Amino acid sequence: MALQLQLRTVSGLRGRADRIAKAAFRGLSFYTRVLESCEDEARFEETFRWPVASSIDGNEILEIQVFNYSKVFTNRLIGTFRMVLQKVVEEGHVEVTDTLIDDNNSAIQTSISIEIRYQAQDGTVGTWSDKEFLETPGLRSEGDGRCPLETDSLLPGLRQSSDVSPGKSSQQPADRSFRRAGKGVFSAMKLGKARPTKDDHRKQDEPAVLEAEDLDRKAMRLGGGLDPDAISLASVTAVTTNVSNKRSKPDIKMEPSAGRPMDYQVSVTVIEARQLVGLNMDPVVCVEVGEEKKYTSMKESTNCPYYNEYFVFDFHVPPDVMFDKIIKLSVIHSKNLLRSGTLVGSFKMDVGTVYTQPEHQFYHKWAILSDPEDLTAGLKGYLKCDIAVVGKGDNIKTPHKANETDEDDIEGNLLLPDGVPPERQWARFYIKIYRAEGLPRMNTSIMANVKKALIGENKDLVDPYVQVVFAGQKGKTSVQKSSYEPLWNEQIIFTEMFPPLCKRIKVQIRDSDKVNDVAIGTHFIDLRKISNEGDKGYLPTFGPAWVNMYGSTRNYTLMDEHQELNEGLGEGVSFRARLLMSLAVEILDTSNPEINSSTEVQVEQATSVADNCTGKMEEFFLFGAFLEATMIDRKIGDKPINFEVTIGNYGNQIDGTAKPLLRRKKEGGDGDEEESELLQNSSEDEGGEDGEMVSVSSSQPMKPLVTDRNYFHLPYFEKKPCIYIKSWWQDQRRRLYNANIMDKIADKLEEGLNDVQEMIKTEKPHPERRLRGVLEELSSGCLRFVTLADKDQHHSSRTRLDRERLKSCMRELENMGQQATTLRSQVKRNTMKDKLKLVQNFLQKLRFLADEPQHTIPDIFIWMMSNNKRIAYARVPSKDILYSIVDEEMGKDCAKVKTVFLKLPGKRGFGPAGWTVQAKMEIYLWLGLNKQRKDFLSGLPCGFEEKKIARGQNLPSFPPISLLYTKKQVFQLRAHMYQARSLFAADSSGLSDPFARVFFTSQSQCTEVLNETLCPTWDQLLVFDNVELYGEAHEMRDDPPIIVIEIYDQDTVGKADFMGRTFAKPVVKMSDEQYCPPRFPPQLEYYQIYRGNSTAGDLLAAFELLQIGPGGKSDLPPIDGPTDMDRGPILPVPLGIRPVLSKYRVEILFWGLRDLKRVNLAQVDRPRVDIECAGKGVQSALIQNYKKNPNFSTLVKWFEVDLPENELLHPPLNIRVVDCRAFGRYTLVGSHAVSSLRKFIYRPPDKKAQHWNMTGEIVVNMEPEVPIKKMETMVKLEANSDAVVKVDVTEEEKEKKKKKKKGGGGGGGAGGEEVEEEEPDESMLDWWSKYFASIETMKEQLRQQEAAAAEAEEKEEMEIAEGFKGQAKNKEKSKAPKDDKKKKQQSVPELPEKKSKQKIDELKVFNKELEAEFDNFEDWLHTFNLLRGKIGDNDDNATEEERIVGRFKGSMCVYKVPLPDDITKEAGYDPTFGMFQGIPSNDPINVLVRVYVVRATDLHPADINGKADPYIAIKLGKTDIKDKENYISKQLNPVFGKSFDIEATFPMESMLTVAVYDWDLVGTDDLIGETKIDLENRYYSKHRATCGVSQTYSIHGYNVWRDPMKPSQILSKLCKEGKVDGPHFGPGGRVKVANRVFTGPTEIEDENGQKKQTDEHLALTVLRHWEDIPRAGCKLVPEHVETRPLLNPDKPGIEQGRLEMWVDMFPMDMPAPGPAIDISPRKPKKYELRVIVWNTDEVILEDDDYFTGEKSSDIFVRGWLKGQQEDKQDTDVHYHSLTGEGNFNWRYIFPFDYLMAEEKIVISKKESMFSWDETEYKIPARLTLQVWDADHFSADDFLGAIELDLNRFPRGAKTSKQCSLEMVTNEAELPMVSIFKQKRVKGWWPFVARDENDELEVTGKVEAELHLLTAEEAEKSPAGLARNEPDPLEKPNRPDTSFIWFLNPLKSIKYLICTRYKWLIIKIVLALLLLVMVALFLYSMPGYMVKKLLGA
Repeated sequence: MALQLQLRTVSGLRGRADRIAKAAFRGLSFYTRVLESCEDEARFEETFRWPVASSIDGNEILEIQVFNYSKVFTNRLIGTFRMVLQKVVEEGHVEVTDTLIDDNNSAIQTSISIEIRYQAQDGTVGTWSDKEFLETPGLRSEGDGRCPLETDSLLPGLRQSSDVSPGKSSQQPADRSFRRAGKGVFSAMKLGKARPTKDDHRKQDEPAVLEAEDLDRKAMRLGGGLDPDAISLASVTAVTTNVSNKRSKPDIKMEPSAGRPMDYQVSVTVIEARQLVGLNMDPVVCVEVGEEKKYTSMKESTNCPYYNEYFVFDFHVPPDVMFDKIIKLSVIHSKNLLRSGTLVGSFKMDVGTVYTQPEHQFYHKWAILSDPEDLTAGLKGYLKCDIAVVGKGDNIKTPHKANETDEDDIEGNLLLPDGVPPERQWARFYIKIYRAEGLPRMNTSIMANVKKALIGENKDLVDPYVQVVFAGQKGKTSVQKSSYEPLWNEQIIFTEMFPPLCKRIKVQIRDSDKVNDVAIGTHFIDLRKISNEGDKGYLPTFGPAWVNMYGSTRNYTLMDEHQELNEGLGEGVSFRARLLMSLAVEILDTSNPEINSSTEVQVEQATSVADNCTGKMEEFFLFGAFLEATMIDRKIGDKPINFEVTIGNYGNQIDGTAKPLLRRKKEGGDGDEEESELLQNSSEDEGGEDGEMVSVSSSQPMKPLVTDRNYFHLPYFEKKPCIYIKSWWQDQRRRLYNANIMDKIADKLEEGLNDVQEMIKTEKPHPERRLRGVLEELSSGCLRFVTLADKDQHHSSRTRLDRERLKSCMRELENMGQQATTLRSQVKRNTMKDKLKLVQNFLQKLRFLADEPQHTIPDIFIWMMSNNKRIAYARVPSKDILYSIVDEEMGKDCAKVKTVFLKLPGKRGFGPAGWTVQAKMEIYLWLGLNKQRKDFLSGLPCGFEEKKIARGQNLPSFPPISLLYTKKQVFQLRAHMYQARSLFAADSSGLSDPFARVFFTSQSQCTEVLNETLCPTWDQLLVFDNVELYGEAHEMRDDPPIIVIEIYDQDTVGKADFMGRTFAKPVVKMSDEQYCPPRFPPQLEYYQIYRGNSTAGDLLAAFELLQIGPGGKSDLPPIDGPTDMDRGPILPVPLGIRPVLSKYRVEILFWGLRDLKRVNLAQVDRPRVDIECAGKGVQSALIQNYKKNPNFSTLVKWFEVDLPENELLHPPLNIRVVDCRAFGRYTLVGSHAVSSLRKFIYRPPDKKAQHWNMTGEIVVNMEPEVPIKKMETMVKLEANSDAVVKVDVTEEEKEKKKKKKKGGGGGGGAGGEEVEEEEPDESMLDWWSKYFASIETMKEQLRQQEAAAAEAEEKEEMEIAEGFKGQAKNKEKSKAPKDDKKKKQQSVPELPEKKSKQKIDELKVFNKELEAEFDNFEDWLHTFNLLRGKIGDNDDNATEEERIVGRFKGSMCVYKVPLPDDITKEAGYDPTFGMFQGIPSNDPINVLVRVYVVRATDLHPADINGKADPYIAIKLGKTDIKDKENYISKQLNPVFGKSFDIEATFPMESMLTVAVYDWDLVGTDDLIGETKIDLENRYYSKHRATCGVSQTYSIHGYNVWRDPMKPSQILSKLCKEGKVDGPHFGPGGRVKVANRVFTGPTEIEDENGQKKQTDEHLALTVLRHWEDIPRAGCKLVPEHVETRPLLNPDKPGIEQGRLEMWVDMFPMDMPAPGPAIDISPRKPKKYELRVIVWNTDEVILEDDDYFTGEKSSDIFVRGWLKGQQEDKQDTDVHYHSLTGEGNFNWRYIFPFDYLMAEEKIVISKKESMFSWDETEYKIPARLTLQVWDADHFSADDFLGAIELDLNRFPRGAKTSKQCSLEMVTNEAELPMVSIFKQKRVKGWWPFVARDENDELEVTGKVEAELHLLTAEEAEKSPAGLARNEPDPLEKPNRPDTSFIWFLNPLKSIKYLICTRYKWLIIKIVLALLLLVMVALFLYSMPGYMVKKLLGA
């Protein structure tokens, strides 16, 4: 449907002016071109076309306005013409000539002549009313010529005019020539866009301005009435991007990246566990990734074990496999060699979840452990760990590992992704498997045939079952024997926490087999796509819906080479089966007692679903036409070739499934017999009744013809073969329609963003305007989606997911539309970058939403067959070619000609084999309902006749079997191949011999071969004559076919190597157009070259396609003959197209060559550097002896060269190093191409900017950097070098302090006590104090940055979300509680901490390399890597690193030739150095290099035990230091604390390597990782990286000045070198440098406390602010520690740990520096902790007394401090306590070594009896006290325990009464004490244990006294263990209950008789009575018998 307007002429115009007209309909307006200086009549002759989505209503209006065009002022309206379209709608074609009316609605003389055509849909348009396409905009506001928010088109050639002259169009039948031409440049999204009314008067109409440069003038023209920040523009690159009507964009990237294995490393650090449930356990942590398991060591009897163990797992698998692996952390109790232990709790998550985290890691997070066997139980404890997943090339920034003192807030740091609630519940996942169909046969048919022959049994050859894998568990259905259409109706139930941390469910149909089961097809369900976590979200739900499975080809072979495709790796190449399934989730109510608490997978029967639940069965029709098949690989060119198209199993002739019994589906037949239909092999004849057509799914085989020596083509000239297939599918098109609408919005957005980035890259003006245009398009597109998607609410077969997804998509898009509108108003020049990022997020979100999880119609496969064998394929998603009557819903390639490149299937397509094209096809596809088939040919190029098979001859809708083109146009293609850059290195020399091959239709031509270059400038015009294109002329103009350009490397032998490929669209000139600007001659453009998926350079070229008219070639613009005859008959690129050149001078600074490797086994001895740019060049001096001195003798040389004016077109500059051998031979060592000269172009300093620098004085405000409380004494604080000067604090401060001290408990833990260590003692401070203080500062800064960033982001979100607060609110809610907590914790202690901090001088800790911070120190000396060797073909093996054969040091400067005077006139200008004034000499220089290595973190384990024994090795030139004897045993975070001095000579020895090796007792030591530092660049850098400038100047103490030069000397030197006036020291602590004045202190104190005057502080102040000095200033390197990643060449790109270090360098010709700073690790201090256990109380009673039966306990207390229980100490036993009271008076003595700064105890012990040496462990200082009940024979019973962290534990209660459970559970609120500050503490503490319900309860109380002494103090006042001498404790006074029964026998007897043995005694008595009676009876019985018998 379209409305087409032909604007012919406007006559009766007054005066002479430039005219322009604008036509508007439904809010979309088009401008004509500007007709310059026309008088009476303006002949526009242009055609405009509006694609219309809904029928035009009779009262809609078309409006045409005619203006006088002005470049400077606003266009003046001449008149308006409005026409009601009633007549047009009725007749379809109207011609009108009428007068215009002016502003007052009165007619004027000017008249207009137009012709309008309207092609409606087939009469009716369903049942939609116009309303659903939004109200059509009514009349514009009284013709004032305003049109709201026009999106202007700003480039030539964007106009929609098809330039069809009236003569031509009348020759064809009307509907042919004006058939729909698809979307225009501005998509039909604009139609009926709801216009915001308030903007109605914002924007004047603007014409199509021709150059982007006019924009600024245009802004002026708007008369200032319009803010330039509100202008937006439409597509800029639309000319070059293929926005067209009949062709869709080809996809450049060829290679499937999915199935390719890559390197991954998962590293897990298990730090500690807390709150484990269970009594006195021995926990071990098991870390499991995928199939691999690793265990930590066992910690004995503790509920909070501390491990700090690091594990690394390495994998080499495809990403899909990797991200589905499960990471499982489980805590196991009492595991040993014999028993596997019992599981306490576990936690699992998939690798993908970790990888999607920021930085790919969780750092210091707590995992919640739960027991999978017991759903009703709560959490089983917490495990603190770090998990990181690194792929190749990811670098992980570990947060800085400082002393972890901050009390862990477990709840705030849970190991869960953002947005997952901490309380996860158990849920059941029900996966129902109903049935499958279309399965391939899976076993060979030999046996089956034998069986059939013998017993007539005919079976399906497959035994399928379904396997579902989720979260590491598997479930299977039953096996259905021999069935291509198995029916299962079973459900598989998984029980898993919800939301699960595993993203994908894998559903696989497998074939059961006696030997091994194989996968038939695999489908992954992504839970993120079938659920929504928002507050209006929904639980995962799916189906019942069919999922299509793809995999290898269907023909059965025993060893299927593509089996991996069936496992779901890589892109499937054929349809395998489809499966009907559904998924539902139910959250369990765990409190319900009936619940089955097992998490085993269960399988049970499920009810089947109705047949029509997945939609009504509809007949679909697929039509395809092959318009061209070229670039067919020569390997297959000798046999006939045909193409087959399949959809599902329809159309598959070779290996579709056999046909089951035919139940024909008659017209009235319902959906119930549809399955059989699905499986029919549709290529068999289906009977010809009622003209039923037979599907034709493959073209006729044809013999290919030769194109050139690499490729063939098929002769599809005027006759184009067609295919058509009928198939039956459930009608679920709506799903695809919605996806298509979103895809189109996303495509448009992506294209817009590419435009914007392109504009930024090429520095076109006003990219922000384009971004605004993009946002406008986005918001209108989103609104359009909402209206379109809304109309189908009640579709019978919609699943719950359909409904929920629709709701959430509508919500999201509506939201996005509003956000886009808000963003649009915020896009300004300066906010551009940030907003661009936000818009990219929109794009990702759209792509995510558009992916429809429930499939419908399977994808279409196009196979190229040779000899009935499948060779290569292309896969087209069915949604892309699905037809709809609504434009936006239509697939993007439906009814369009698409260029498809066929590729090899599966693994064969990896690597170089997959990069060569197997065939390039131009194919036209259409898929839709059979009943909508009328339009299926509409998008083909016009001018053909249909050829049908005999039966369908006279049936109009019968599809053709081929098309015969009657129209053909002849063209000439001119390819202007100018140059290429940054190409791929294909030869071993590291260069290539490139030539380009250009393909257009079935012709190809090559450029010449240029030898040995990666940046060829071919400058060659290739002319393709007599190119025949079929179809209408005007269509060719808009939709020319694409040109393929391939770059090859010519080899002397063998065929040329493929180096990359790109596409282009030519600019087309029809024979009736002028060859004149703006379109001709075309501009050179950069085309990105791709090789596989990676980019491989750029091509600079232009392409024009010129129609050869009736006059033959004479009408074409002439080609100038070959000008350079020396190049042979090669045509150069003509003048109008090649760039305009001007003369430049290139100066090269030759410094030296470094690290040259051998060439062909020979050392490089006499190298030389050749520089070449655009054919000109210069050679360096020859280095006579590379070993002796690798620097050049002549430093600066220059050459002149003609370069393009446009900097973007500058050719690359090539650096090549050759070695001059004997007899005049040269060998290439390596080369480097500087692809962009831009950073070397000299730009003279801006005069205006300098003026203010030079006038007046500027006082620099000196603020200390650390935010401290400002007081009057601030300056003094800086003044005194001494760290510990007493500051004159104001009175109130002192008061505050006193109060603080008094209210020790008041200020919350840290606050209260912090004050006491206010003034650290000078003698205690050392370098480490400084280091740790600096780390604290760094962390604080990071925290502040993060907070600031978060705040900014939040603000941004708030701004965007202004219109709709919903989203923002919930974010706030979730954030608030956490923030508050943190604030509370931070706020109190802030002041005192900060102040005490300032007193310790700090250094700067960089958590990256210094180079990263200072731009590689390339401020004037650049390093260029020389490369050699070809780039490896598959991505893994040859990295750039391995190709580096050396480095060239130097620089360059490029400037237009007459050099500006001010440079040459400057004082001291030396012409020999040109632009490189003031560079140092490059003679060899001796330097003392001092390397300080502080420590390493997170080393990769090197030994089997998961540890390493690291030591440092340093190499510089010939010096090689291996510090082997000082290795550190079994440590992955070793503190080295060493410095090494090396004397070196630059330039010979300038690359410093610091490596960490692993010491091994036997065998060689392994390299863990190394880092390389280029010392030379540091040494010569202006940033002065020789020795960092410290914060303060001090002449003694821990912060002594390290540099032999004092600050004042350094300052004078810098001023002299930078030609800066100064320094002038003035009175009163002022110094002036240039025009900046600095102030500062002027006194210094020496060791003896004497004060002296000095200028050093002032000088240092200037140095620390050197960057503020005009012109010469730059940031100087501060005193620092840098963190460098350690890399191992065997594992390229993956960090093996990090090293903290720094390097000082001192030239040897200066005074020697002082001794190195001592940074040796702090020795732990020896302490002794004495713990006296006085009493216990209320201990629970375990035993019953044997004699007295009372509850009692035999209590003893056990305690230990270090690590394990091996140094435990027990008190004696208090027997028989009846009240739980125990008296002990027992002293434990624990000696220990303690590191104050890290708050850790250091223990050294052998790890096992086999260990060679002791290992040092650092563990937190925690004292454990336990109470036990002693038993004589059985094991003692554990009653309770308490663990006190000696740094912060609750103060003991005064009495036993006040001692409660609160002291353990509620630590946050209680005052905490540290034994290291209090020294002596006494009080009551509770013992706790967990009861049966896992609740904590008090099981006793202990009165104890802790006394801490240093080792010296302990010696002076010794004390004995237990109650021994010296200082013995008195014996406890214990009531002697043990023998109580002696003293009170009656009571005991009474107890024994009455209570204990009462029943026993009664029983015994009764038994005795019975016995007596029996005895008496037996005794007297005989007597009685005798009496009775005798009758006596």
